[in-house]
Amino acid sequence: MAIRPTDSAELADAIRDARAHGRRLAIRGGGSKAAIGTPATDAEALDLRAFAGVIDYDPAELVLTVGTGTPLAEIEALVAGEGQMLAFEPFDHGPLFGAEAGLATIGGVVAAGVAGSQRLTQGGARDHLLGFRAVAGSGEALIGGAKVVKNVTGYDLPKLMAGSWGRLAALTEITLKVLPSPREQVTRVLHGLDIDAAVAAMATALGSQADVAAAAYLPAVADEQMSVTAFRIQGFGPSVTARCAMLERKLDAFGGLQPGDAALWRDLATLAPLEGDAPLWRINVPPRGARTVTLADWPDGTRWLLDWAGGLVWLTTGADAETVRTVATRGGGHAMLVRADTATRTSVAAFHPASPGVAALEYRVRRAFDPDGVFETGRFGNAGA
Repeated sequence: MAIRPTDSAELADAIRDARAHGRRLAIRGGGSKAAIGTPATDAEALDLRAFAGVIDYDPAELVLTVGTGTPLAEIEALVAGEGQMLAFEPFDHGPLFGAEAGLATIGGVVAAGVAGSQRLTQGGARDHLLGFRAVAGSGEALIGGAKVVKNVTGYDLPKLMAGSWGRLAALTEITLKVLPSPREQVTRVLHGLDIDAAVAAMATALGSQADVAAAAYLPAVADEQMSVTAFRIQGFGPSVTARCAMLERKLDAFGGLQPGDAALWRDLATLAPLEGDAPLWRINVPPRGARTVTLADWPDGTRWLLDWAGGLVWLTTGADAETVRTVATRGGGHAMLVRADTATRTSVAAFHPASPGVAALEYRVRRAFDPDGVFETGRFGNAGA
């Protein structure tokens, strides 16, 4: 049975009680990412969905404070109504696991460091998290950051919490920086490029003054028999028109730039081109490393696509974990197992093994927030790792 605190005092009591009795707690919001990592067998669910709702929203100041249990879809609708957006383009993982969209909460998004295609130019969740309230694994209340864009005092705890995957503290409230939505968005594509040409074209586009917001490469799409290299340009109408013309000139050597379908970016968010049962990997590499990853000797049936101008490779393959991680390392990056059957998740760690020095540092940080390992459920490795 899940523990469902309704306020910070109840949450602190639940965590202190678990600590006193040597129990483990698995922090949970909407459950959209529950199938990532080793299944926890001896942890009680700590449901934070009661910490929901808008606490403060000042569109003029581009600052939003919400409870972490608030559904991501509600927040996106709220800010869109004011002509604004979450610029790091978070997405709902539910569809990756065959679930309907709408389960993701903003707390889960921030805790997992989720960001979409625009991460390339706007940064990730950690770059837009201004402040938070939480209860650490020690049972102590935490407040980090502030409701201002600039905060230079003390440690930058918000950046530590973003991407921590609930291993340090249970977030109850977050303050985010939002940005105005672009007046116009257009997609332009190049057809038929191989991986080398595509990475070169994306590098050329990003290095130009065309101010490209996102760039991706799909080796094939459902209704076409050739690759698609896509670019998103956004802003005010006249500026978009001028920058599209500039991009056409810059990419002339790669073939004719054509109008593209904006649905491509939605497919990237749900990874629709990579549907299936094979394990799904998220591989972060320098863009030049994308070639090493994609041209490796993969088994038949392997599929992949590139986001972040080649800096993010999504790969679905039947290759074993050691092979995937060796290839990722060779490309200068690391691989995270996102989707797999229960047997694979039980035997393969979700996170790429850290070097001894990094692992030791991570362990010390976790123990500083969670001395007795209340949040060490085994989902992302052993307590001593």
